[in-house]
Amino acid sequence: MSDALREKVREAYAKTALSAAGAEPEFARRHYSDDEMGALPQSAAGASRGCGNPMAVADLRKGETVLDLGSGGGIDVLLSARRVGRSGFVYGLDMTEEMLDLARANAAEAGAENVEFLFGYMEDIPLPDESVDVVISNCVINLSADKQAVLREIARVLRPGGRTGIYDVVAENGMSESERLERGSWVGCIAGALTFDEYRLGLEEAGLTNIEITPHHQETAGMHSCTIRAHRS
Repeated sequence: MSDALREKVREAYAKTALSAAGAEPEFARRHYSDDEMGALPQSAAGASRGCGNPMAVADLRKGETVLDLGSGGGIDVLLSARRVGRSGFVYGLDMTEEMLDLARANAAEAGAENVEFLFGYMEDIPLPDESVDVVISNCVINLSADKQAVLREIARVLRPGGRTGIYDVVAENGMSESERLERGSWVGCIAGALTFDEYRLGLEEAGLTNIEITPHHQETAGMHSCTIRAHRS
């Protein structure tokens, strides 16, 4: 990721973290159930800027180890921790110190003991090979300037048989980079989106299989919020 772009993204999400305590959880309300929202500290929901709910597609099971890329205020980490139970574990990875501070405070408030929040970059995940069962992410991979590195890292940290439960914005095939830029900013998860074909090819080149990219709702003209499922052989 270029340093300038990375810093622009970091600054935007640092501001989100610092204002989360009093923020209305408008993004979270679109995608999470009342039960899920009720189980979370308010600032975890207030910091959410995702385009879906990974819990709806990740099919998490008791005892699994989960990694959330771009974990923000911890909303998906905390919900995952409930799903995998005391015998499971959830890592949250973020590059924004303000978000990590917020997420750790939210985890303490929620009493979540089977979680850990890590500083780092999704292009270079600070976990060993074959160390997690599931990688989730909520509208974050499109923020990277080197998405192929992210997809390779996902494949590296997944155990054989592991899987993804990702939400991301995906552009219709044939849409040019300039057309994507016209529809929204990079920080707003629009300009950097891959097309359906580009995403599928990237997953295949990373060594992932059983790929399913399913559109759920339109974010803007020609750009869709999608679930991305894939497996490590």
